[in-house]
Amino acid sequence: MGDSLDPKPWTRLLDSRPDWTRTVAARRALAGLLVILAAMAALRPDPADGRVDVVVAAHDLAPGASLTDSDLHRESHSVTTVPDGSTASTDDLVGLTLTGPARRGEVITDVRVLSPRLTAATAGPDSRVVALDLADAALLDLLRAGDVVDVLAAEPAPPGSDSVAPPRVVAAAAVVVMVTQRSASPTSGDHRVVLVALPSRTAVEVAGASLTQAVTLTLR
Repeated sequence: MGDSLDPKPWTRLLDSRPDWTRTVAARRALAGLLVILAAMAALRPDPADGRVDVVVAAHDLAPGASLTDSDLHRESHSVTTVPDGSTASTDDLVGLTLTGPARRGEVITDVRVLSPRLTAATAGPDSRVVALDLADAALLDLLRAGDVVDVLAAEPAPPGSDSVAPPRVVAAAAVVVMVTQRSASPTSGDHRVVLVALPSRTAVEVAGASLTQAVTLTLR
């Protein structure tokens, strides 16, 4: 109560200033604030900067699907979230085979489709993909892209002989690239194969063995 009735000297001095001095001070303060806001707006990045278009799955996709225009569309993503091997053009992916399932909105990269880049990334630059018709087709339900397996082959038993030659390892550390899916048509049968990536020389040996010998896999 005493302070309000007996103001301090500097309080009385400020209150005694002309109105125009206070108006000028307020205008200067406002002008300074506007300058600061303008500088902040100039330094703020454009929302369009740092974003790129990438091709994503337009809907859920099954492995083995041959990609079409309707399976793909472009979306704008932040540069920091875009994986290597992505593309901005659907033409780069149309007609290629998807090696694994993809969810709607997932970016489709070069290692998600059958291509030389997938083979190189899986088994090295000098590598090939071999399709194997397994003697034990039940194994196909256990395999997934990326599994590391050994390829075994066994000579068929001679006619009239009950002895069976023991299987031998024809390739070690093959990488599963894709397992073909069951056909939706009941008349087309259920013939499925597994695709594995191997160094070129080993791939040739495995392909040759699969022509005359029963082939199976062991999982690591």
